[in-house]
Amino acid sequence: MILANSLVDGFLGSNLMGQGIVAVQLLGSVVMLAVVLGKWKELSYVRMATRRFVRDFTSGHDALEYYLERRPSIATGVEGIYKETCDRLLKLLTPDVRSLLVGRQTDGNGSAALTAREIELVRGTCEHALDEEEIRLDHGMGVIASVVSLSPMLGLLGTVWGVLDAFAEMGTAGSANLATIAPSISAALVTTVVGLLIAIPGVLAYTRMNATITQIRSEMEGFADELMGRIACEFQGRGV
Repeated sequence: MILANSLVDGFLGSNLMGQGIVAVQLLGSVVMLAVVLGKWKELSYVRMATRRFVRDFTSGHDALEYYLERRPSIATGVEGIYKETCDRLLKLLTPDVRSLLVGRQTDGNGSAALTAREIELVRGTCEHALDEEEIRLDHGMGVIASVVSLSPMLGLLGTVWGVLDAFAEMGTAGSANLATIAPSISAALVTTVVGLLIAIPGVLAYTRMNATITQIRSEMEGFADELMGRIACEFQGRGV
């Protein structure tokens, strides 16, 4: 309560520069809060969906079972990687073999075999889809990092500006009376305090979400490796 009153009094006593900086800081904090809440909800969903999908995929008998039985249309995360990879795989097969696979009348052996070069094409598609999903995971993190970095810097700018004004006033008055300069110094420090109050929880949120993103990214990369391993085992068999 005392801190809040001090901040309000300091804000009201600061110059236009300081008040403008505080307004920008508060606006940035609102934007950051909105991004943090939305990103946290997104990451929670992606993490849950990733684990559920990997569990369903690994319980299947072959690489295409989930794709052919559930036919994902719009997919993100690991399911998006899986869908794009399977789309590419089926396009490389002949129409007759593709029809047999869709009808579940054959598996990945024999007539459905691909050359080593075709397997590499499928691998390229898988890696590209993985890169896109990793970029999607990082979307919005730059906003949080920018607010966290800029808020203290803007606060320092406001404080330095306010101190300059305070010393200028002191020089004009021709005295170094503490009672005269203290309110101006106190008001100048408000921008730095506000910047730190925004940056500290922002850093905590960014660090926690970045750890979650790293975990999800690791699970996606592991899935992509397993998917290509199963495709290579089931479909490679026509030489080069």
